[in-house]
Amino acid sequence: MTGPISRVLTVLELLQSHRRLGGAELADKLGVDRRTVRRYITVLEDMGVPVTTEQGRYGGYMLVPGFKLPPMMFTDEEVMAVSLGLLAARQLGLAEAAPAIESVQAKLERVMPDGLKRRARAVSETTKLMLPRPAQLLDDRLLLTLTRAVRDEQTIGFTYHRPDQDAIHREADPYGLLFQSGRWYVTGYCHLRGEMRSFRLDRISGAQLLPRYFTRPVGFDVAEHFRQSLNSMESNHRVLVVLHTDAETAANAFTFCPDAQALFRPHQDGLLLDTNTDSFEWFASWLAQLQFDFTVLEPAGIKEALRARAVRLLSACEQQPHP
Repeated sequence: MTGPISRVLTVLELLQSHRRLGGAELADKLGVDRRTVRRYITVLEDMGVPVTTEQGRYGGYMLVPGFKLPPMMFTDEEVMAVSLGLLAARQLGLAEAAPAIESVQAKLERVMPDGLKRRARAVSETTKLMLPRPAQLLDDRLLLTLTRAVRDEQTIGFTYHRPDQDAIHREADPYGLLFQSGRWYVTGYCHLRGEMRSFRLDRISGAQLLPRYFTRPVGFDVAEHFRQSLNSMESNHRVLVVLHTDAETAANAFTFCPDAQALFRPHQDGLLLDTNTDSFEWFASWLAQLQFDFTVLEPAGIKEALRARAVRLLSACEQQPHP
């Protein structure tokens, strides 16, 4: 549903969420003139919606006190957005959120008119999202705790588990959450290290809100910080690889990296990938599965790892003698 009808419903939503709105304010929000706003109000009145008008300097439009719209009125675009959001939430596999997702679905269907209900069900029944399966969290309520901490700008304490180290207590100011390639991350200021860090949620247990608060940096972008931090790790080795393809095709291969095209520079033979890795074997394995040609410029460790993998693959193809 688009055009004037959609804007009429928008007027109704605005009037339901505000005690009073002036004609000029409504016109500004809708991007129309005040005469058009008056026509929208007339349409609402014709639909039986009780809109009152107050004249004067502080006048405006308002709904009759106590008026509630029984059925929820969604546009087709809103139905699709809500349905896709619920589908994505289900596939994230969060045990604690599952009952809430079903509850939201039931509440929406209970108040939706039959037509909208059919449209919402059609999206759910005919659309599939193939999201990466998330890593199992140690605490089912962790994401809810961190969401609250990020929202309220409240410091958290938790135990962090790494396979190569003993579990350690950390305290951090969480600035944002990120879901990337099947894993949840929280990024913020780590009090132990005295610098920004990103923590995997599947390695966190015992998270709790602490009675301390912080101020999040203005404009902080968790995805951008995560991407930059991948290239600034002290243990990383610089990698230069020429990708013999176009930027869009190359970016589609970087499922593990947000905004992958920022890593590319023009090259006479395609694109120059300038990045870092802390594992020659892992990076060689990733390069080996690319569906386009590439040339490794440096480091030597990547070349050696690729040669070792090639030898292993060729060996697997050799004909074995029958016993």
